[in-house]
Amino acid sequence: MPKVLISDKMNPKAADIFRDNGCEVDVITGQTPEELKEIIGNYDGLAVRSATKVTPEILEAATNLKVIGRAGIGVDNIDIPTASTKGVVVMNTPFGNSITTAEHAIAMMFALARQLPQADASTQEGKWEKSKFMGVELTSKTLGLIGAGNIGSIVAERALGLKMKVIAYDPFLTPERAVELGIEKVTLDELLERADFITLHTPLTDQTRGILNAEALAKTKKGVRIINCARGGLIDEAALKEALESGHVAGAALDVFAEEPAKENPLFGTEGLICTPHLGASTSEAQVNVALQVAEQMADYLVKGGVTNALNMPSLSAEQAPKLKPYMELATGLGTLAGQLLGDKVQGVSIEVEGAAAELDQKPITAAVLSGLMRAYSSTVNMVNAPFLAKDRGLDVREVRHDREGDYHTLVRVSVTTDEGVKSVAGTLFGNGRPRLVEIFGVTVEADLTGDMLYIVNRDEPGFIGRLGTTLGEANVNIGTFHLGRRDAAPGGDAALLLSIDNRVEEPVLWNVCQIPGVKEVKALSFG
Repeated sequence: MPKVLISDKMNPKAADIFRDNGCEVDVITGQTPEELKEIIGNYDGLAVRSATKVTPEILEAATNLKVIGRAGIGVDNIDIPTASTKGVVVMNTPFGNSITTAEHAIAMMFALARQLPQADASTQEGKWEKSKFMGVELTSKTLGLIGAGNIGSIVAERALGLKMKVIAYDPFLTPERAVELGIEKVTLDELLERADFITLHTPLTDQTRGILNAEALAKTKKGVRIINCARGGLIDEAALKEALESGHVAGAALDVFAEEPAKENPLFGTEGLICTPHLGASTSEAQVNVALQVAEQMADYLVKGGVTNALNMPSLSAEQAPKLKPYMELATGLGTLAGQLLGDKVQGVSIEVEGAAAELDQKPITAAVLSGLMRAYSSTVNMVNAPFLAKDRGLDVREVRHDREGDYHTLVRVSVTTDEGVKSVAGTLFGNGRPRLVEIFGVTVEADLTGDMLYIVNRDEPGFIGRLGTTLGEANVNIGTFHLGRRDAAPGGDAALLLSIDNRVEEPVLWNVCQIPGVKEVKALSFG
């Protein structure tokens, strides 16, 4: 039974979902990093919000961890690169608090336009300064979205309902999606020059950090108002303070800060500033939604193998998993075979699918091939860390999809580039869904990829099979199945043998096989 730790405060229904799906769950919140390190090795899953910091030290101690689930969008508190190299899936819940965060951004925009917090404070002090708080209308104003993804698109929809004109800067926004949303796609400079209000809805990355710096703020329209309910660090806070004090920026509403909790900040007290303590996702509905979603996603992965909203591997729904499972088993076997036969010679790999395989999501198949291929270089490899290991080794990975159907109703081919050229292995699924190798380095064969095997290349000549059988028999090696194919159509060329054997062949036996006349290559293979 998979065991899960909930280490941050979360709706109690999350624990019930884990239990209902066959997981054992402990709820232990408020731990120090040292306390978490002491116990994390006991768990297969870790469910967190923002309080728990999943550092490299924690991950080093998490010897059994398979998945980390973040109840929310931001994963700044999780070291994803380290988790990936450790083979740990990292998930978030990007849609659970989208509406709540978008509504908060709209509320902040209204507060800026009408100076609501300042007017409230003044009125409650008995001042009645009606003429002091002259606001602006939102109608007909231009709203500039930096980021038009899930939350940004909801903000756009709400703003259009307020009769605003919406423009957006987002490198990933397609022209078709912009038309669908009813917004105009622009460059960042165009947005800065035209927008009356700017709101940010992008993750914090190396590319977006400080996207509104002093230089960018200088390009904005005088009197612009800025809202950030996304991530601290997107705005250069010192530059924003200067722009507010100079009057170039009429107002700013911030829900997030570069350093949190922001109990002190140079911006505090600046005229025109409105602040809230990271309330974007703080509604009762959102808190329930993200807790339930992360529990469902993690249980789905631990129990059924479904992968939803993962940040470091392809998604694979619980419905897709049974259909893709035999293909992934085949892909892993082909990758393992290529890795064991070619080892350090691998420079690049191409994964081709055709027939029925071409109708499936290819990303999980590619990840499975790489997990098998990378076993030649690491003993702790899986579908999560294999793509990262391949990248670290500088391997060129390509995916090819063919609409055609050839000799087999479905086919997966793994072609590996080496100094000696391109070598490929291919496999199919038989009617019972069982993976089957059908080609190895140009030789047609039919073989299972299971257990221990011997791969032998030899001259195709009379008597060879008898000599091989005698050698293995004298070494007490029992042959389970025997698969033979010719590389050349005419007799006398090269032939390839794949033998399944009952146990792994030791080095002295391999040496004896190498001494058989006609042997050109011998490899012991293992498919765990």
